Amino acid sequence: MVFFATCAANQQDILEHEVHALGIEETNTTNGGVEFECDLATAYKFTLYTRVSSRLLLALYQDDDVINADELYESAMEIPWEEWVNPDKTFAITQTAKNCKWLKNAHFAAVRLKDAVVDRIKNNFDGQRPNVEKDNPDVTFHLHIKGDCVTYFVDFSGRKLHKRGYRLAFIDASMRETLAATVIKRSEFRRILEDNEEINEVPTLLDPFCGAGTILIEAALWASKVAPGLIDSERYDFLKLPIHDDELWQSIVQKAIEEEEEGSKRNFKFYGWDIDPKAIEIAKQNAKFAGVLDKIEFSVKDFTKITKEDIPSTNGFIITDPPYGVRLKENDIESLYTKMGKTLNELFGGWHVSIVCGEKELLSYVNMKPNRTNSVMNANLPCQIAHYYVFSEEERQEFIKKAEERKKERLSQPLSDGAQMAYNRLIKNLERLNAKMQEDNVTNYRIYDADMPEYNAAIDLYDNKYIVLSEYAAPSTIDEEAAQKRLEELIFATERATNIDIDNIFVKTRNKQKGSTQYEKLGSKNRTYIIRENEAKYLVNFTDYLDTGIFLDHRPIRKKIKELSKDRRFLNLFCYTGTATVQAAMGGALSTVSVDASSTYLDWAMKNMDLNNFKEMNHFYYKEDCMNYLYNSYDKFDLIFCDPPTFSNGTGRDSFDVQRDHKRLIHLCMRHLDKDGILIFSNNNRKFELDNYIHQDYDVKDITEESIGLDFERNNKIHQCYLIRERQVVKVLKKPKKVVKKTSI
Repeated sequence: MVFFATCAANQQDILEHEVHALGIEETNTTNGGVEFECDLATAYKFTLYTRVSSRLLLALYQDDDVINADELYESAMEIPWEEWVNPDKTFAITQTAKNCKWLKNAHFAAVRLKDAVVDRIKNNFDGQRPNVEKDNPDVTFHLHIKGDCVTYFVDFSGRKLHKRGYRLAFIDASMRETLAATVIKRSEFRRILEDNEEINEVPTLLDPFCGAGTILIEAALWASKVAPGLIDSERYDFLKLPIHDDELWQSIVQKAIEEEEEGSKRNFKFYGWDIDPKAIEIAKQNAKFAGVLDKIEFSVKDFTKITKEDIPSTNGFIITDPPYGVRLKENDIESLYTKMGKTLNELFGGWHVSIVCGEKELLSYVNMKPNRTNSVMNANLPCQIAHYYVFSEEERQEFIKKAEERKKERLSQPLSDGAQMAYNRLIKNLERLNAKMQEDNVTNYRIYDADMPEYNAAIDLYDNKYIVLSEYAAPSTIDEEAAQKRLEELIFATERATNIDIDNIFVKTRNKQKGSTQYEKLGSKNRTYIIRENEAKYLVNFTDYLDTGIFLDHRPIRKKIKELSKDRRFLNLFCYTGTATVQAAMGGALSTVSVDASSTYLDWAMKNMDLNNFKEMNHFYYKEDCMNYLYNSYDKFDLIFCDPPTFSNGTGRDSFDVQRDHKRLIHLCMRHLDKDGILIFSNNNRKFELDNYIHQDYDVKDITEESIGLDFERNNKIHQCYLIRERQVVKVLKKPKKVVKKTSI
């Protein structure tokens, strides 16, 4: 028999491991789960023991050549459905579809399958038919369509495999049992149970934001060798199927009970804390129904206010799912994560920590560098699991000492002549810039921009803590080894001049970008940092993309946008990561609209707005080509910021060239400006020339010089910027003729 076990995204490897643990060697892993072949006994074991699978399907038939709904019906009519259902039974149909050109509605395919099942049964039972029952059917069939390939399944386990049966009470935002098991299996705690089968003493596990207790209960079940299916072993759909062998099933259940009795001898105590007394009571109820209440001690505690006396062990494991803004709309969520990081660092030295978060940016406030991360889905919400090891004070001091020794050794080495020359230039630049930047409270600025031809790079300082060194790719005529040596010299000079550790210097190679390549990812470390500018906070990424998420040269423009936005309707075209939108919102804009063709950057823009607590209904985002938006929209605005790329193209839209197309673009923007509105038009094409007709048609003011900060004065062609308004028509009033009245003498 061929089975397909389903699971949530990014859980396939764990699920595959569970299948292999049953002695099944050959598997076929896909995005949605794992396919394998086994006998009935092994299928029973899998259903009973799986901790991460959400459903087990038994494949009945596959047709590789179905090109329309009629052929689907004809194909289904060939299957002996009467072997699974009769007029005395009820059935239901579920469906999934992917990359199917002939199918616009997956539900319609399920209806056609339902028709085929009913007609087939009527043909075999003198016109009698079974009824469809959606909630609690005797049999559930599943239809999966991929392209022209159709696979028919019968549901072996039932659609609620993730529901163990112990959660009789819930709180808001409760985590599914299968996700909780996944988080545990991603953590370092898994090594305790997987690598030490015969272990008797299980280390301490703590969940300081335990909620309904799901993580701790799943961990306690695993540590006690309890098969998850034992809690409610009468809930499975296969119990109603004609292939069910009750004697075989009961023998497998009995063996699982014996393993549970053996596991109950393990000695351990887990701990669950939560600030909400109601949540603690619910967690206790759930643990009681799961049969593990004696293994877990639940207490009402505020994790940010605990003392050393509250900690149950000198070391152990923390696995937790703390609140985050999307989920619970905390008013001061950033403060919570900051305090959480402080508590972990001060009191939990020697502990392994795994934190689940639906807003990965919040993890920046924990102020610890994760050893690794995993992506998971909590229902439809993408989440990240960050895994940390908290150094003990002794380990931390030793680590700091070694890092300082390495840095001291590195800095004690004399700089080469080239590095010394670069260092001198950097010191000179910093002396020129620092006083002004401190006066203006600017912490993100450029400190070097290819000042010397031998060291062709841009060096940007972020938040006075990080450096991004963007090397301009050397021409092919330059020796590769020589180019690498110069880069290393520039890195050493930068560390010495700025006193920023080399670990916080991020190096990129900047090639000439064409078309959609400007949006391509360079890597997938997926770590963001929070920087501050003009009272706003922005998310930046120093590793994954060529650009970090903010154009530093636009700092004065963003400030001007904030100054001009009070009580105005703001439109941000080619919005990138929405930094200008944030400034408009902070300046008191009535509404904002952000438009970009890239879903990556539009999502980034939304996160930047959320980070600054702009979540009201009057902020709108459109994933659309900006020219198309301007053509199809009738909205009016008081302030428009338009900063198009020099060139871009993409699938399904026309190419854009700023020199060629800017006249049409500006005319479209002006059509959307209300009376007395302002268009801020900017671009970074060094050879750009504004069309003469724009000067003739509108009131244009070139503000390029004032829009370039001190740090970009050397590279004053970094962008060009204009304020464009409708030309004011001045009416000349004619002087009235003087009327002379005649009088009689």
